Amino acid sequence: MRKIVTIVYSVMAAVLLSGCGGVDQALKKGDKFYALGEYYDAAEQYKKAYAKTPAKDRASRGQRALKMGDCYRRINYTQKAIAAYNNAVRFHQADTTALLQLAQLQLKNGSYKEAEKTFLQLLDSLGTTESSLSRPTSDLSPLPSPLLPLVKSGLESARMAPQWRAAGSKYTVKRQDLFNSRRAEYSPMLSGEDFDQLFFTSTRNQAQGDELSGITGTKNADIFYAQKDDKGKWQKPVTIDSELNSPMDEGACSFSPDGKTMYLTQCKTDPSYPRYATIATAQRSDASWSKPTELAIAKDTLSTFAHPAVSPDGLWLYFVSDMPGGLGGYDIWRAELTTNGVGAVENLGEPVNTPGDEMFPTFRPNGDLYFSSNGHPGFGGLDIFIASPLSSPGGDTKAHNSNEAPMGTVWGACTIEHPGFPLNSQGDDFGMTFEGLHNRGYFCSNRGDARGWDHIYSFEKSEVLVTVKGWVYEQDGYELPAGQVFMVGNDGTNKRLSVKGDGSFTEEIELGVDYLFLGTCKGYLNHKEELRVDTATVSNEYTLQFPLANISAPVLIENIFYDFDKATLRPESQTALNELVNLLNENSNVTIELSAHTDYKGSAQYNERLSQRRAEAVVNYLIEHGIAADRLTPKGYGKSKPKTIKKKVAAKYPFLKEGDVLTEEFVTALKDKEQQEQCNQLNRRTEFIVLRTTYGMFDESGQLKGNTK
Repeated sequence: MRKIVTIVYSVMAAVLLSGCGGVDQALKKGDKFYALGEYYDAAEQYKKAYAKTPAKDRASRGQRALKMGDCYRRINYTQKAIAAYNNAVRFHQADTTALLQLAQLQLKNGSYKEAEKTFLQLLDSLGTTESSLSRPTSDLSPLPSPLLPLVKSGLESARMAPQWRAAGSKYTVKRQDLFNSRRAEYSPMLSGEDFDQLFFTSTRNQAQGDELSGITGTKNADIFYAQKDDKGKWQKPVTIDSELNSPMDEGACSFSPDGKTMYLTQCKTDPSYPRYATIATAQRSDASWSKPTELAIAKDTLSTFAHPAVSPDGLWLYFVSDMPGGLGGYDIWRAELTTNGVGAVENLGEPVNTPGDEMFPTFRPNGDLYFSSNGHPGFGGLDIFIASPLSSPGGDTKAHNSNEAPMGTVWGACTIEHPGFPLNSQGDDFGMTFEGLHNRGYFCSNRGDARGWDHIYSFEKSEVLVTVKGWVYEQDGYELPAGQVFMVGNDGTNKRLSVKGDGSFTEEIELGVDYLFLGTCKGYLNHKEELRVDTATVSNEYTLQFPLANISAPVLIENIFYDFDKATLRPESQTALNELVNLLNENSNVTIELSAHTDYKGSAQYNERLSQRRAEAVVNYLIEHGIAADRLTPKGYGKSKPKTIKKKVAAKYPFLKEGDVLTEEFVTALKDKEQQEQCNQLNRRTEFIVLRTTYGMFDESGQLKGNTK
């Protein structure tokens, strides 16, 4: 009998010893994975250690539950994280930080009553009361200052979230399963001149590489994109066939205003070193993207740099970092983009940033900053917030679109709006992208996903939007993508608008404001348009044209008509003549030669005299309408300068090609009489060419006048 007992005790001791060894080994592996940021793998090891820890060893089980909960929290396994933290509380191993994280997880799970109880328990454990939350932080020495606003915000969230949800909003939200897979999709970003491309990040099986990430338990993320077809229908997402993606993590991309530079987040793989996220850039060549190059933002190599977003004017890079100098957690920072690279870095500060996490900044084209936060009161998890700057002393409500606006003063005096349900939920909601100026587009959320994986949703908010769309192009030619438009309003608006590749721009306007738009381009005369809209009950878009006259080539004046075989201007010419008067007034420093031309019919002397009289008739009209005579030189060329065909004219007349010269020989060689007459009409034209661009700029001594702009 004694021998049997001895054998039993020996077996039990062996089991206990082997169990201890297994626990220690799992803990060591878990700690190693945790140090590398591989929280999925770390959680698996801590789970093993927890399971092998004797039930009587409550303190050890609580410590391992705490580590397990922290890992689950970081990979969005919300319910598992709550269960683990509750075990830590049950075993009396949860400190104030753990209680705060548990309460925030309960918010994220929509368990608002439980969250309220945990926040109150946290206050009690800190030796303070709810009434003290309204007192200054300096008076609450027992309470760590970073914790105070988070507890206050969390309690407000727990108590108000049900009411906010019931109130709803004007947003409509719909899950977009065409873009989604059985894995995670996040950070959508619209691109293209017609917003017909959607880039997003995904851990789906088509991502590069074969290994599963120790961080998430899925494949490392890649950037994918979807394209609309000719009918405007979205096609299924596809991989990007270039060096943009790699077996590493790539994602959360955004674009420069011209769409030629992509800013993205990368997380490099290193089996023995923590993997801090960095920001990289890739360049577009035709339809292909280059291999990303890391963007040097700061010398700090122990902090995360992620979630890049470029301001609408292209002058600032916004990003997320936990570098020293922030308000706590992850903050939104910005750096100036210069021709020499990235400039000085600065924190946006309050009220945008909090002691919590502020992440995923993005801009609506009107200049409003959208970001996600768990530090502001909300439904739980990351909620979307809107930062809108208040009016500056000059009255410009969108001052940060101006090239001279000091950003710090703008975001230091801004309003923070919570757009409510259903745009926000108790899950993580983030990654907004907009279809132009419209309040519609896409975002992502992990609402309703038990695994915590994000998916893409569409959103739209009904609103009356009044916009102006303009085109800058060469008069008698094609678009000018190098053009710019200056927009000035009597409400203090003063913006410089760049145009897209097709020479167009779109901008929102306010009701009751007088706007002046000045189209410009180097080597061309300016063109001015004015617009005022007083009322609008539905969304509307107004169209403006900016035909710019080339200062180095003849410019056709269309719709100038004379009586047959005479120099008398016909009444229907008045509109075109008045437009020419306006053009010369807008460009007061130019002088022009005004020329008239005929077809080949008739003698050279007769055509020259007729065209000279016609040129003089136009000049006389201009003088009668206030244009100085010494700015105008009339010249009749008769048939001596036949028209040279430009690309735009060739597109209108298929029998002509660019570069054709409509000489008498060319026209008479055409067999079709109608084509001959069309050529004769093209030759019968009135044009002008710029002679000088410095008229009135200098005084008699040759010095530049003081009032010259």
